Formats: sequence, structure tokens, C-alpha cells
Amino acid sequence: MTLLEIRIHGRGGQGAVTSTQVLAIAAFKDGKYSQAFPNFGVERTGAPVESYVRIDDKQINLRQHVYDPDYVIVLDSSLIDTVDVTKGLGKNGVIIVNTDKSPKELKKLSGFKVHAINITKIALEVIGKPFVNIASLGAFSSLSKQVSLKALDKAIDELFIARGKATAAELNKKAAKAVYEAAK
Repeated sequence: MTLLEIRIHGRGGQGAVTSTQVLAIAAFKDGKYSQAFPNFGVERTGAPVESYVRIDDKQINLRQHVYDPDYVIVLDSSLIDTVDVTKGLGKNGVIIVNTDKSPKELKKLSGFKVHAINITKIALEVIGKPFVNIASLGAFSSLSKQVSLKALDKAIDELFIARGKATAAELNKKAAKAVYEAAK
């Protein structure tokens, strides 16, 4: 495996930073090296937020933002109209979008490999609330094959149970698995 870089786009309060932490922990649980770090200006609910993850089989010494991601995860499809989510994404890059639209309807993303999944619908069905950040990692796991669902479950447990949120851990694991299946 060569260095894999992931950029997650969300809005303040959606948990983009938490999702990168979970993804990095999951990669570590699968025996890989990983980094997770956010990039945001003034913290406020609803403002665009970017968060990054790097995964590799060898130690990662790079200490900069992700400029040329291999994967982009978009937690809120309205960001496509306000932020260039494709910036730096190569022709082999993959975009995972939380949307009820088809990839063809996402005209600003034409020319890229787009996976459109209604993660919000799944989260509402499983969790009862539109918490899409952790659920979206199920799509990444399914499509990239770089992080196992088992490791993702362990990472969710580690982060949520440490925060005293065992019920949230179980619901997020179920939502991630449902999104994993939907992404196949």
C-alpha cells in the first residue's frame, strides 16, 4: 500500500473531526500507520470544516494538510455548491457524497468517480437522528478496502465508550455497517 490521503468535508457540529479520529484509530487497529487532523477557522456551528486522514503501511512523516486526496467524503451535499470539494483530487480519486441524488445529478462532480449514498436516511432509520459522520466511514471501508469493518467497530467502541457513550457506539456501528452494505 502506498500513502492514502482522505479529506472529509462537513459543517461545524457534524462531527467531521470525530470521524477522522475514528478512521485513524481503525487503520491502526488494522495494523497500519495513520494520522488524523482538522482544518477549520473560527469554530461555529454550520461553518464549512475540513478534516484529514492519512493511512499507510509504513510510518508517516509528512506533516502538512492533505492537498491531493485519494478519497473525499462529503457529509453535507450542500457544501458542493460553496466549497470546491474536488480540489486536488486526481482522476483516479473517489468522492463519497451523503445525498439523496444520483451521481449524474451532481453536475459539479462530473468527471470524477462519485458514490452517492443517502447516509442521512440510513442514520435516521438506525440512530433516529441525522448523525452521518461515523456512518459515512462504512462507505469508505466498503469502497476502499483499506480499513476493515471489524477495525471500524473497534475504533467506534474505543472512542465512544471512553466518552461514556456505549449506546451511541452500538448505534453508530449498526449505521456504519448499513452504509457499508449500501456502498457495495
